[in-house]
Amino acid sequence: MSIGASFGRLYRGETTVDYYGKRKPAFVVSGSFVLVSIIVLVFGGLNLGIDFKGGVAWEAPATATLDQDAVRDVLEANGIETANAKLQTLQGVEGERIRVQVGDQPDEVRVAVQAALASTAGLETQDVSVAAVSSSWGRSITLKAIRALLVFFVLVSLYIAWRFEWKMAIAAIAAMAHDVLVSVGVYAIFRFEVTPATVVAFLTILGYSLYDTVVVFDKVRENIDRFATSKMSMGNIVNVSSNQVLARSLNTTLSSALPVISLLVVGSFIMGATNLQEFAIALLVGMLTGTYSSIFVATPLLAVLKNREPKYSSVAGVVAQGAEMAALFEHTTTRAAQKAAAESQVTRESSVLKNTSSNVLTHPPRPRKRRRR
Repeated sequence: MSIGASFGRLYRGETTVDYYGKRKPAFVVSGSFVLVSIIVLVFGGLNLGIDFKGGVAWEAPATATLDQDAVRDVLEANGIETANAKLQTLQGVEGERIRVQVGDQPDEVRVAVQAALASTAGLETQDVSVAAVSSSWGRSITLKAIRALLVFFVLVSLYIAWRFEWKMAIAAIAAMAHDVLVSVGVYAIFRFEVTPATVVAFLTILGYSLYDTVVVFDKVRENIDRFATSKMSMGNIVNVSSNQVLARSLNTTLSSALPVISLLVVGSFIMGATNLQEFAIALLVGMLTGTYSSIFVATPLLAVLKNREPKYSSVAGVVAQGAEMAALFEHTTTRAAQKAAAESQVTRESSVLKNTSSNVLTHPPRPRKRRRR
């Protein structure tokens, strides 16, 4: 089969990939990523920014006399340990800037370091910015972020259970938890800094993952109703549904990921806006994992849960492949066409009856009176 024909089948939703049959390898891969993320989080933790753990950050333009070594000397001269200090050289349109972040410090130390950095760089004191966040405020932000995450999970579970069914709610929550854990694990492994912008990105990831999963579940529910009178296995239903929406999921991911990649490359690496990097990386990882989990985690997990029902348990092992699966698509198309034709026929008959009834008199016509001559 040519590449053009393959893409044509993809965009018509006629691919015959056995997603249900690949559920075990997919679960192993997803479970491995989640396990690695949990291990790294437990033993390494996250690289929390100043907004979460509190501290002081100074930022000054890099000059010939002010580099990272000179900044360390300034910190040591003011009694600040440099072992835990975080130094960054930021690229921007106005040139390089040096940013240093340490733990919480007294006001006199903040002012002294600001003045020393300005003196070393040959700048005015106001040219060196200083930002301070207390550790109690950082803890408050962390608790609010966790609370928002839990509330989101609860509300989403209730909505999906009401809109679809509780088994779909369980599968959707598992997929969203998978996406968040993998995304957070990436941040923990590569030591990306976690800021409030990152938390916003994580919540955005949940919304994206939910949207992609609901799209697949809506097609699954449609096919469940379509095959309600036939002895169709749940494996076949989820395979047909996943193949039918695959092109839509890929298009959504590509159209959403391209702006994020542009934001990451242009905004972060070219223009030096590192706060965009913290946001864009979380979004990009979340989009990719969200597309993966909706097809390989949520939908197969739903099939596993539905196979426990008496209607599907007897045919749980019957899964069509290749030409047999292609025949299911033809059957689906035929049933959809028959349903549309039947609805159209009913509409036409109703219209004819309505028009006929409006033209038929409900009483015999009165005789005309003869005029007298």
